[in-house]
Amino acid sequence: MVSLTTPVCEFDKPAVDFALPGVDGEIWTLEKARGENGLLVMFICNHCPYVKAILPRLIRDTRELRDQWGINSIAIMSNDPSLYEEDSFENMQRIAREMDFPFPYVYDKTQEVARAYGAVCTPDFFGYNRDLKLQYRGRLDASRKEPAPENARRELFEAMVQVAKTGRGPEEQIPSMGCSIKWKE
Repeated sequence: MVSLTTPVCEFDKPAVDFALPGVDGEIWTLEKARGENGLLVMFICNHCPYVKAILPRLIRDTRELRDQWGINSIAIMSNDPSLYEEDSFENMQRIAREMDFPFPYVYDKTQEVARAYGAVCTPDFFGYNRDLKLQYRGRLDASRKEPAPENARRELFEAMVQVAKTGRGPEEQIPSMGCSIKWKE
């Protein structure tokens, strides 16, 4: 397992459109996923210990961003599931149901969307303002393979609230860290 960190935020880079199948049977596009004040595009998977460590907090934060701040979220799974059975579409459906995801969970089978976004690891977060211009490319919080302490600063949440209020993300951002995306040969 290779651990990687995300690149620095390219402020105002436009979001890339997509049309991906969700575990809910819907086809999700950028326009369908966006919220009134922005969109958080998240590259996650089921097997990664970095994702597992943050999942309850991620669910809490994305629910609050949607309900209180008008920022929707979408989770994209781009890994090659032949490398990890846990990342299969059936397991994506199971995890989304069991964890009651407050966001669509979609499958990037061709990996074209991950490549278009420049995603490098799971989790990898792309926070967009209402104009779908990039404002955040940092971590959720201080968690690594283990959850951060309960009182850890909610970095992604705070950044996206700032984006909802001002249209701009914070200048200082700490990169996300996670497992490399499992690219197809």
